[in-house]
Amino acid sequence: MTKKGCVLILAATVVALVLRLPRLQQRPMHGDEAIHAIKFEELLEEGVYKYDPEEYHGPTLNYFTLIPAWLSGAENLTQVTEFTLRIVPVFFGVCLVLLLLPIIDGLGTAAAAYAAVLTAISAAMVFYSRYYIQEMLLVCFTFGAIVSGYRYTQSKNIAWALLTGAFLGLMHATKETCIIAFGAMFLAALLTLVTKSGSLKRSLGMASGVSTLPKAFGFEAATHLIAGIAAGVIVSVLFFSSFLSNPGGVLDSVRTYVTYFNRAGGSNLHDHPWYYYLKMLIYFRYAGGPIWTEGLIVFLAAVGFLAAMMKKGPASANIQLLRFIAFYTLIMTVVYSAIPYKTPWCVSGFLHGMILLAGVGAVVLVRLVPNVLPRLIILCFLFDAFVHLTWESYRCSYRYEADSRNPYVYAHPTTEVFTIVQRVKEMARAMEEMTRENPDKVKMHIQVICPGKDYWPLPWYFRRFDKDIIGWWDHVDLGTPSAPLIIASPEVEASLTNQLYNLTPLKDRQMYLFLFEKPYYMWLRPKVKLLGFVRKDLWNYFYQQQAEAMIESAK
Repeated sequence: MTKKGCVLILAATVVALVLRLPRLQQRPMHGDEAIHAIKFEELLEEGVYKYDPEEYHGPTLNYFTLIPAWLSGAENLTQVTEFTLRIVPVFFGVCLVLLLLPIIDGLGTAAAAYAAVLTAISAAMVFYSRYYIQEMLLVCFTFGAIVSGYRYTQSKNIAWALLTGAFLGLMHATKETCIIAFGAMFLAALLTLVTKSGSLKRSLGMASGVSTLPKAFGFEAATHLIAGIAAGVIVSVLFFSSFLSNPGGVLDSVRTYVTYFNRAGGSNLHDHPWYYYLKMLIYFRYAGGPIWTEGLIVFLAAVGFLAAMMKKGPASANIQLLRFIAFYTLIMTVVYSAIPYKTPWCVSGFLHGMILLAGVGAVVLVRLVPNVLPRLIILCFLFDAFVHLTWESYRCSYRYEADSRNPYVYAHPTTEVFTIVQRVKEMARAMEEMTRENPDKVKMHIQVICPGKDYWPLPWYFRRFDKDIIGWWDHVDLGTPSAPLIIASPEVEASLTNQLYNLTPLKDRQMYLFLFEKPYYMWLRPKVKLLGFVRKDLWNYFYQQQAEAMIESAK
């Protein structure tokens, strides 16, 4: 590990923090983020977590979120903020840069530095490091396993074997797609051994006519292997069993693959063509929006792959490590592209492998030309491209953070969610005041009615309301009295109108007005509208209070 390499990687770490840390509350919570946040509520408030093999993924995200929650003094979900949640993936996204420190000698100082910078400034890596889902944790633990495994091959120190196992256990406890990375790592290691000496038998160190392993691969290595596996199993079991309070979670962690295999192979809303990820990385433009590309990373990764295969990598690099990363990245890319079920954050796994190869590719490209002037031109080109990637990362996370023209935005709530929440809070305050003045006239209650429970992330934004105030429905319940404030999907408008004006007894009927200004609806997500209805007496009371406040302020 060189001093120069350490300084460059630490500098890249600062850049990673600068791009990831600001304004974590700015982007509306994605529905998946909100679901994970509500799932965290039980663990925070009651100390209870139970793994669900059907949804939510693994438990590490929830347990690691306890740390910032405790540090912030939060005792319940109402005290938790977007910063509390999103700082968790930020931390692991930054750790991806720091994890390059133990592997500098394997990649070479220059390649590791390039990889650190690209990890720090990649638009996808920045965007999903600010996303409260499991993906960045999985990528970090995967890289941790690779780094630890490499360090073990260099030192044969059991501590690295234990750390490798622990990272593998964390991968398993994070997300079910870890098995893709497990398979890719195993095949990559096998291919690396085969290409090292031309045959698997020779690569394992078996001399012709000798049937026993050399001492280096004998008892000690077997002991270390068993210790590493044990460490992984212990870590995984602890998390899935909720630290031994839910033993059934361990079995559920195996049963869950029936669900996820069916989901991966079945036809559903998230099916996309095989080139979906590559198109997203190389060239993306939608509805006249800006052009997005991380094509530089893909190009440099291809150069790095060829260099690894042809043994043309940096002189100081470990060619076997480079080949392992090359095979691993190729297998991950092929498998994820082949699976019909695709969501954009899944690109993070093999994109990180591409970034490592891109670091190698950048070094090879610079050293490809011996003369100073051409080399200077290539360096200037790389610098300009890195600046563009940095600008794209900023634009991605801070200007188009909830815009469907951003390739990494997927089924994301629009910023109109904030307007919905603000209007509901205003009317809720008015209801409270109205209730105090006329206790018998208004009952404080809100109904949210959306088929398929398609109202996320509203439960997160309404978390500060008492649970008995808000009713969450997927249909109009004719047996339930209508609330003074109703948020509903247009699909149930006819049924709701029928309930309000036809089925309600005449003496109990109330007139309702639209909660939102023209066109009377708000976009929850692209193609998903929400209507708002407020009882006329409450509407009148709210605007009367507004008018009185304006008159008072004008005096």
